[in-house]
Amino acid sequence: MLNPEQAKERAQDLVARARRAGADAADAVYGASSSEGIQIRLGKLEDVERSESEHISLRVFSGTRSASIGSSDLSDIALDELAARAIDMARAAPEDAYAGLAPEELLTHGPFPELDLIDPAEPSPQALRERAEEAEDAARAVQGVTNSDGASASAGFGIFALATSHGFAGAYGASSHSTSASVVAGEGAGKQRDSAWRQTHHVEDLPSAREIGELAGTRAVARLEPGKVKSGPMPVLFDPRVSGTLVGHLIGAMSGSAIARRSSFLLDRLGEQIFAPGTAIAEDPHRPRGLRARPFDGEGLATRARNLVEDGKITGWLLDCAAARQLGLEPTGHASRGGGGAPGISVGNIHLEPGPLSPAELMADIADGIYVTELIGQGVNGVTGDYSRGASGFRIVNGELAGPVAEFTIAGNLLKMFAQMTPASDLEWHRAINVPTLRVDGMTIAGN
Repeated sequence: MLNPEQAKERAQDLVARARRAGADAADAVYGASSSEGIQIRLGKLEDVERSESEHISLRVFSGTRSASIGSSDLSDIALDELAARAIDMARAAPEDAYAGLAPEELLTHGPFPELDLIDPAEPSPQALRERAEEAEDAARAVQGVTNSDGASASAGFGIFALATSHGFAGAYGASSHSTSASVVAGEGAGKQRDSAWRQTHHVEDLPSAREIGELAGTRAVARLEPGKVKSGPMPVLFDPRVSGTLVGHLIGAMSGSAIARRSSFLLDRLGEQIFAPGTAIAEDPHRPRGLRARPFDGEGLATRARNLVEDGKITGWLLDCAAARQLGLEPTGHASRGGGGAPGISVGNIHLEPGPLSPAELMADIADGIYVTELIGQGVNGVTGDYSRGASGFRIVNGELAGPVAEFTIAGNLLKMFAQMTPASDLEWHRAINVPTLRVDGMTIAGN
């Protein structure tokens, strides 16, 4: 695989080809990855996966018209054909007054922050197998576990490079390590399944495989013999496994493209009290070893730490350059690039500031409520904020967890949920969106 400097040169070369072919402006994104994974089930090797990929995409502009195209064939002939075809496509595309590269004066040129995303350790296939075996053995050793969906261990490496025709060029690499286990508890129609999973950039940051396996087994057994819940309004606590999804919905609604299309439930709510006073949601794309750490965005702008929510109020929209032009605002360094096409929106490492109370203290005054550990389905309306999802978890009775429950729906409206949200003190730091246990009062439960 190429190193980051070579990857940057590949992207620069394609931009130069596009300019020679007649593009008024262009940018190119190069991505490559390799990974190896081992899957174990019931103590036996079930699957070995080894993958390598390399892709480059080109976006060209002809006046206010643009087109994007990509290829995994990186030969000189293929790249010249790619550039010529992209320009032909752009000249036939409709005009877009908001499309274009980032303003040149806003580009970042380094030195880029050191994010410590590359682990020089490369586990051997045997080491990966041993890690997967240890995770499954630990899960199956938990009393009540009766079967296994398997355990896996993987390691990989990826490179991202961006170059533009007006002077930006940058690249960075990141390694990846993960361990997971999924097991079944119980017998017959009463079986329950659960899992545990962790991903890091550095293998030394992974919990032990035994810890991950034991957690998967303990979770599965805890779900046995679930009861039903009655319908009606009640407080709901969201476990850290799922609480980050609520912040994810907020981030989607803060996207500049959603605001420009007037399709966000946050429209016209800048400056309003969305959360309780004192609530803060912070972004830090430069957090070392963070899963969403990155030194620059998908248009060559600097990324930086900021509060997305401060004292319960949204501080601004998340803008790529096209949305910024449409809204008459400055881009915010949140552009992202995938395998091709125009930029999207993404954020760096996110966390919601914890509160002073532990989860036990947060539920102490709840006579009848729900503690949610799993969410099912995608019943969220990004335009209205209406929220309805299937769920499972545990009952809360007289301030304590009282047994598993399943097959119910929780519903509300995200704006009302945010206003009623109280964070606990148990913030964890190993996810891309790190959120403690959350209490939301007044949600509607639909059970039996």
